[in-house]
Order: sequence, then C-alpha cells, then structure tokens
Amino acid sequence: MLLCSTPVIAKNFDYFETTRQTVRNGMQSMFICNGLFTSQRSLGQIFEQELAYLGNRRLGDANNGNYRIDSQTQSVEVGGGHDGPAVTAVFRSGIGCLAMAPGMTVENFAQLPKIEPVSPKKNTEQLPWPHGDLINRNNQRDDVSHTALAAAAHWAFTAHAEGEDTTSLLVVHRGNIVFERYASGFDYRTRTRTWSAAKSIEAALIGLRVDSGHMELDTPLPIDWLPQQGEAGRDPRSAITLRHALNMTTGLYPVDNGGMADAAGSGLAYWSGSGYANPIRQRGLIRDPGSHWDYENYDSLLAVHALKKTFETDLAYRQFPYTELLGKIGMHSTLLGTDRFGDFILSSQAFSNARDLARFGLLFLNQGNWSGEQIISEDWIDFIKTPTPASAFRGNDYGGHWWLVPDARKQEVPADAFSAAGSRGQYVTVVPSYDVVIVRRGLDYNGAAFDQWSLVREVLKAFPEPTDKH
Repeated sequence: MLLCSTPVIAKNFDYFETTRQTVRNGMQSMFICNGLFTSQRSLGQIFEQELAYLGNRRLGDANNGNYRIDSQTQSVEVGGGHDGPAVTAVFRSGIGCLAMAPGMTVENFAQLPKIEPVSPKKNTEQLPWPHGDLINRNNQRDDVSHTALAAAAHWAFTAHAEGEDTTSLLVVHRGNIVFERYASGFDYRTRTRTWSAAKSIEAALIGLRVDSGHMELDTPLPIDWLPQQGEAGRDPRSAITLRHALNMTTGLYPVDNGGMADAAGSGLAYWSGSGYANPIRQRGLIRDPGSHWDYENYDSLLAVHALKKTFETDLAYRQFPYTELLGKIGMHSTLLGTDRFGDFILSSQAFSNARDLARFGLLFLNQGNWSGEQIISEDWIDFIKTPTPASAFRGNDYGGHWWLVPDARKQEVPADAFSAAGSRGQYVTVVPSYDVVIVRRGLDYNGAAFDQWSLVREVLKAFPEPTDKH
C-alpha cells in the first residue's frame, strides 16, 4: 500500500547560496588584499575594521582562518572546501586589487591588466597644497572658528549609531585646508575604498568626453544590447541615453535591488572575478526611460561601457583617467579599479585618501577650473547639480551621479551643496556658497547611513554666513 504524505515546501530557499558564498569569499579576499597592499594596513586592523562589514561571515580572524596571504605576489586567497569556492585577489599596478575567477591561479597573474599611472614631476611632499602635500599652517583666517571645527570633528568621530566608524575628516575653506583629523591607524596618505563615491569620478571622466564631443547626453547609448534583436532600432532599449544612465532612470530591470547584487548582479564583478560587460546589456526594459528613479550599479556601468567605446585602444582607455583628470589635479594616490578584463568598475571600485578627494571636490567647487585651466566645462558642472525630475518623490536629491540636498534638509543646509557619496560613510561635499569642501571617510559597518547633512550643518558653524548665498 502506498502512503501519500503532504510534501514539505521549503520557503525562501536560497538557490543562489553557492554564488553568495563565492562572492563572500571574494569580498574577504579583496578587503584583505587591498587593506594590505593598497592601504598598507596591518592584518589586525583589517579584521577589526574593514572586515567588520562582513560580520559573522568572516572566515577566521587575524591569527588564522581559511585564507592564504602571499606577500611576494601580493595576493590573497580565501575559501575552499566546505567554505565554498576559493577566490583570489591580486594587487595590480595602477588598479589596486582585482578579483580573479575561481580556479584561476598564480600562473594567470601575468594575463591580468595593469596601469602605469602618471608620476608627479616633483615629490608631492615638497609641492604646496593643493598640487602637493606641503601644507602652509600659517595660512589661516581669523574669521574661521577652530573651536567650532573641533566640535564638528568631535561630533563626527563620536559614534551616533553602532557601527559608525569615522576614519578621517578634512575641511577646505577658500582653497586651504583649515581642519584635518584622522583616526588611529590612518593618516593623509592612507587610501581606502571610495565605494559609490567613485560614481562621481566616473561622471567627471564622462564629462570630459562629452566636452570633447566624443559622447552626447541625449543620444542613444552606443550599446550592443543582448540578446541581439537583428535590427538595432527595433530594440526598445535603444531609447536609453547617457543622461538616463547618469540620472539612474534607464528603466531597465533592477538586478541589484531586492537582495540580488551578490547572486546575479554587480557583486559578481566586484568580488568574484566575473566581468560585467555582458550582464549590463542583458537586462530588459520594464519602464519608459526617464520615468522612474532607481539606484542601480549596472546603470552606472552602462555609462562606463559607453565611455570605453569612445577609445580606439584599451591602452588609451585605461590611461585616460590618469592623464586627463587625476594627474592634472594632483590625485596621484588615487587608483581606479578594474575587473580582470580591464574594464573600470567606476560604480564602486576606486581607492583614494582624504586629500585626493578634497582636490576632487575643489575642482567642482571651482566650476571645473584648476589653476586657470578649465578641465571640465561649467555646463557639465551645471548638469551634475541639476536634480533629475524622477527623483522628485525622494526630495529632488539626485543629479548626474552626484547627490543633492534633499528638500527636507534645505532649511538647515545650504541648498547649493552637492555631494559624492558612497557606502560605509564616504562623502565629498561641496558647498559653493561657503567656499567649502568637506571630506568624511569612514568604515561604517552597520548598514546605516552616516548623517552627512548634519555633519555639513555642524562644520559650517565654523564659518561666517555668506552675505550672498547661491
């Protein structure tokens, strides 16, 4: 006699668990690799701060665990066995660490991309700020309250929620550094991941190509969409423009949202050695372009993909950021990460320090002008500061890969402020009406967003209120 029983249905079963394990191992390998070889920090510091982000998903501790560090090849392997596929990250010149696909070994290192950055003509320690790191501490103004700056720093470095971990605060006023403080284990040379603040660097690079006529804001992106539809004009995705990508309004299916970033989205390229060139072109259109705001890393990477197509060679593409932007404004410590195929991951993977990011902020404070050279046009600066209409439901807080002051905060923070922002508390805030740039770096690990606009409010108490606000 056959007995029939009610089938047991597993609710919320994660069919992507193996993939998530691979990504988790890749995250730890990338955090350790960049911590050691890009940031020059100790393993103990990395486990205490950088890897706090992974919580109980960390494999081991600073003393031992399922990871292997090779200082000679500057590589780190994490995982294997019951912990899922092993993933190796390796440091590459001009890039920082990049993730290799599972199964790739030291024999594959020579095939990986590297970049030779433009070296400064002089030792930056002997070059005056902002071109270098020689700071004139006597160049201080009487109308700046250092007491208020110290109070703002105390506010920033005192945890307001568990897991908020400020590592640096730097304030520039009228072109001069008027305040600089670092947490233990950090100084002005320490470069750490910018996370999504890299999107604003991406926007600057794209602005250069728009200014030179190689790209256009309102023409269809030069994307070969997948799967191919035969006649390109018949693909509804051909209506997507560069403006849509930079405004986060492409209308494409949002892969990263809904917990899928580390299962089928950008996390695969960030951490597990997968390229992104194909996945970004495979999403279907679910809304009219421009009609809906949805923050999506793949939208940002679409714009990077379009940027790459404006160059005749891979070498020209990889050298471009260093020769045309970073080298010109003294950002010599900044590294722009790529995937293992050499494609810039400018939605997140950049490493920089507080002073380099302050230089970047100064470029935008000065409307794209650096020491008399108009590097980026004022028209482009105006574009990135203009709220996309689709962000109105959020308070008009997003422009062209830059964040704007939400409507609800404009009574306490100057409405003309705008900010590059990234996960774990990375902020480069430009306040034109006060002639101020504020850089806050962090290794926040609890997922809560540090209150950057309250920090801006506290910092601005140190400066006289402008008589002619923008």
